[in-house]
Amino acid sequence: MKPRSLVGAGCLAGAALACGAAWAAPAGVAGAAGPGDAVRGQAVYERCLACHAIAYDRTGPRHCGLFGRRAGSVPGFAYSDAMKRSGIVWNEQTLDMFLKSPMTAVPGTSMGYAGIADPQERADLIAYLKQAPACAPP
Repeated sequence: MKPRSLVGAGCLAGAALACGAAWAAPAGVAGAAGPGDAVRGQAVYERCLACHAIAYDRTGPRHCGLFGRRAGSVPGFAYSDAMKRSGIVWNEQTLDMFLKSPMTAVPGTSMGYAGIADPQERADLIAYLKQAPACAPP
């Protein structure tokens, strides 16, 4: 499956994926958010620690090496079929769309989290994840 990226505007991510179209993102990816702040993002990431860690898998997959990685591709992690088939490659835009509403972005995902409504919190979290260390070699 060809990787999808956010291009253009107009439809919900889930609807775009369901009909096989590329993801659509509104102009100004994080809405009215300013630049992300990694320090504030670390505080937002505390919520993620219930299921995720940077360097190792938990209930959710590890976040090291996230940017540029195809969704559903961490070796040994049991992803939902929906995530494995999503065609998403993680970047600022795809992560912003997913974090806003995971279950809308990827219907059928096993990530049962309502999402982060605040665009600034999403921008901050993305800034934090961007500066996370690379994964240790296996």
